[in-house]
Amino acid sequence: MSKEKAEIGVIGGSGLYDPSMFGPSQEIKVYTPYGPTSDSVFISEYKGRSIAFIPRHGRGHKIPPHKINYRANIWALKELGVKRIISVSAVGSLREDYAPGDIVVVDQFIDFTKKREYTFYDGGLVCHVSLADPFCPQLREITVEALKELKLSFHDKGTYVCIEGPRFSTRAESKLFKSWGADVIGMTLVPEVNLAREAEMCYVAITLITDYDVWAPKHVTAEEVTRVMAENIDKAKRLLAALIPRIPVERTCKCGEALKEALV
Repeated sequence: MSKEKAEIGVIGGSGLYDPSMFGPSQEIKVYTPYGPTSDSVFISEYKGRSIAFIPRHGRGHKIPPHKINYRANIWALKELGVKRIISVSAVGSLREDYAPGDIVVVDQFIDFTKKREYTFYDGGLVCHVSLADPFCPQLREITVEALKELKLSFHDKGTYVCIEGPRFSTRAESKLFKSWGADVIGMTLVPEVNLAREAEMCYVAITLITDYDVWAPKHVTAEEVTRVMAENIDKAKRLLAALIPRIPVERTCKCGEALKEALV
């Protein structure tokens, strides 16, 4: 058991690699039964709260989405005592009114991945965890309140379709996902959210739209995506600064009881 402890975990997505946003940090390695985490874990004290930060793709964005060791990352945060996870990620939009630069606090997902490690329970015990409502309602509510306070452009609901990657969708796939009622598309939500629920941890996904997916007949340049990404990272940092102090110590959700009726 690691000696260091943290109560809130932050998993940084594309562009959010630097733990210095939380002030001075202690860099530690957490050894897991599932192999190495994406990077070191950075422990900080931030506005009176203990934070454990992991850059999902590693510093410098070295790990593609289909090669991220999601089990190791979640296990490491659990080992450190984390009970709540704030996930930040970049996504594409599948709706005209969900525009680049907007933030979406997603409430549902569709899994279109193909070859990932989806569970901690590979034998011995069988676990059928419920993901009918995949995200912590308490954390989602607090996140929405913080977004309102900051007056950022956001949507308080959305369905995230998670694809395997690392390639982007074909135009036919993009139109299919749009027809299913999905709102945004990305590559990293699954199985991260599944594993957090199995670990009885609260999880909220803050998704930042960089561009329209290829269903839209819009020419998107690398320069434009880079500009929006930079603006999104600034918004993410402002949101985390407003959100983290709002999170109460006590959990009023049922996330901490996810295994009560799940184990066979």
